[in-house]
Amino acid sequence: MRSRHHRLRSLGTVAALAVLGGTVGLSSAGAAAVSPLPVGPGQTFVGQVNGVTIGAVVKVGCSGVVTPASVGHPLAGQHVSVQLVSGTTPASATVGYTGSSANGDVVNFGNAYSTAPVTEIKAYGLAVEIPQTINLPCNGPGTVAFVPAPTSHTAQTALVDVTFVSVGVNPGG
Repeated sequence: MRSRHHRLRSLGTVAALAVLGGTVGLSSAGAAAVSPLPVGPGQTFVGQVNGVTIGAVVKVGCSGVVTPASVGHPLAGQHVSVQLVSGTTPASATVGYTGSSANGDVVNFGNAYSTAPVTEIKAYGLAVEIPQTINLPCNGPGTVAFVPAPTSHTAQTALVDVTFVSVGVNPGG
């Protein structure tokens, strides 16, 4: 009986250290690195694009001469995520709140040439690839919105300002 009690206490200590270790390594904007924690009601969060909340860049594949009206597709390997806030956030970060009923965040690119949401995120720290099927501006500023879903009157959208950067692509492969 004594060894079982000791084993359970040891497992509890290991679990506590794992949680503590996850919260010590903070990513940008004071977000905790503990994952995967499901998105749920009553939580404060930040959105991230390619791992950052401030100064995010999205690389867009564009060919030919790029004009202000040029659009292209995001390059592979780029992602969006949400992080649970633990501590303080930079003043320029727009923090979201899941409100009373959210169990996920719908991600929308404000400059996308499509009205459909890009994706939905159901857990904190889960990197979800930006679909290469959407059309984005080749250059310039934009905004990515992380909208709590389902929404409620207490929910607040988190916003991440991004810069779209044209990366030339060879249409011939």
